[in-house]
Amino acid sequence: MSETYRVRASSWASLFDCAYSWQGTHLLGMKRPGGTRALLGTAVHASTAVYDGHREEISMDDAADALIETLHHPEFEVNYNTDDLTIPKAEAIGLKLHSLYCREVSPQYEFAAVERETTPMDIDCGDGIIIQLTGTLDRSRSVVGKEGHTRIADLKTGVRAVQKGEAKTQGHKAQVGTYELLEEHTTGNTVESPAEIIGLSTSGTPKYAVGQIENAKQVLIGTDEAPGLIDLAKQMFKTGLYYPNPQTWLCSVRYCSRWETCPYHE
Repeated sequence: MSETYRVRASSWASLFDCAYSWQGTHLLGMKRPGGTRALLGTAVHASTAVYDGHREEISMDDAADALIETLHHPEFEVNYNTDDLTIPKAEAIGLKLHSLYCREVSPQYEFAAVERETTPMDIDCGDGIIIQLTGTLDRSRSVVGKEGHTRIADLKTGVRAVQKGEAKTQGHKAQVGTYELLEEHTTGNTVESPAEIIGLSTSGTPKYAVGQIENAKQVLIGTDEAPGLIDLAKQMFKTGLYYPNPQTWLCSVRYCSRWETCPYHE
């Protein structure tokens, strides 16, 4: 008997952080409300995506309406008591970041697509088990580079998004690698250029930085010497064994939907 697991592309990378937590959220339907800082990130991504997708038809200020709408009418449950950030403060920070991005970052790029809707990609695990990656390349842009080559530019916000003047790229390789594979699967074009992380800091003075990630998709597909993360994911889906990672910084009651019933955390 065959079984297909539909998995959103944006969640795929977190499977390799703590698979046990990922299973709870995405296969068992266990949810944890987000905080105000997570909502701020979602709002900035929404307004900048509107601007990048319609730069010839919309002003920076008009695109900012998406930020205000997202903050005041979120589409997911928010626990407003988990952060030291009020909605008015989040709005002030978000508008400054939105303005900075639209004025200084967006003009540097020619976009082939903004948060591209992907063609579902099937991964055959054997024994009738199929993983189907679906959804959009959330918070990312397909960028036209030199000689028409496409690369992925992924937008990251947060208090740690820019550190010592540099974009934080550590921990993002699996996600942008997934996006590269889905970009190729959807368009038929090979992604040859390094991925980029566009970091927007939500702490202190508004600032941004851009960093590169080389060979991101290689970590997914593997090499002759080592299996890729996709091969490891196949084994998890086939066996039903989703391994915990109590050392991840996301292992806390604040982030993990499975915290109360998890026997592995300290």
